[in-house]
Amino acid sequence: MELMKTANMSYEKSWRRKPLNTVTFLIIMMNVFSVLSLTCHPAEYLIGEECCPKCSPGSRVKTNCTEFRSTSCLSCITGSFMDEPTGHMQCFLCRNCDSGFGLRIKTSCTTTSNTVCEPLDGFYCTDSDKDNNCIAAQKHTSCQPGQYISHKGTAFTDTKCTDCSGDTFSDGTFPSCQPHTKCDSLNLHQIKAGTASTDAECGDKSSNTTVIVVPVIVALGLVTLGIFAFYYRKESMFSKLRTSRYILSLIRPTPQ
Repeated sequence: MELMKTANMSYEKSWRRKPLNTVTFLIIMMNVFSVLSLTCHPAEYLIGEECCPKCSPGSRVKTNCTEFRSTSCLSCITGSFMDEPTGHMQCFLCRNCDSGFGLRIKTSCTTTSNTVCEPLDGFYCTDSDKDNNCIAAQKHTSCQPGQYISHKGTAFTDTKCTDCSGDTFSDGTFPSCQPHTKCDSLNLHQIKAGTASTDAECGDKSSNTTVIVVPVIVALGLVTLGIFAFYYRKESMFSKLRTSRYILSLIRPTPQ
């Protein structure tokens, strides 16, 4: 009997101990899972096991919150910004619009917003960041003589050029090719034919004769002037020679 009482007491103690161990295990596991699955409100950030209030845009965290105090914040300094509530301890640096990359400032940086850049005049954007802010630009293509601007460049597209064809021309700056001037229709004489880059040159029909006669007259005048200069020089030499002979005759002694 004593032996049975002892066995019953041992079983009863063992039965009572098992529920206690199970409850303890469950409590521990719940604590572990609660830590692992801890999520904070969107206006908070997680530090260790604490959800701390975020700092407002334009500021950063100075010290994290504890069980006894809230988060302390500092305003962003000049040249930096924070555009959303944050748990960061540093503000972001403002973007630099470098003219060497064809950029200029469109909107200046503030403590709550980054700098916005845009291409310089005559440039177009070639690279953008995730916020579609231009970070690199290139100069518009210049159309060459014989081409016209078929699509004018914008801040986001390059200039497009197209070759002139037929009896048309452009110096590279025209929005379309222009037809060559028809000299005959103006009752004029064509001096020079048009090309893809230049217009035809016209003149009065009598100007063609003038173009030939004038150089001939000039040439004849030059020849006449040369002949006159030659004879004048020759006559001058003879005159000097006669003068010299006369002087010598005067100073030469007369024979006795």
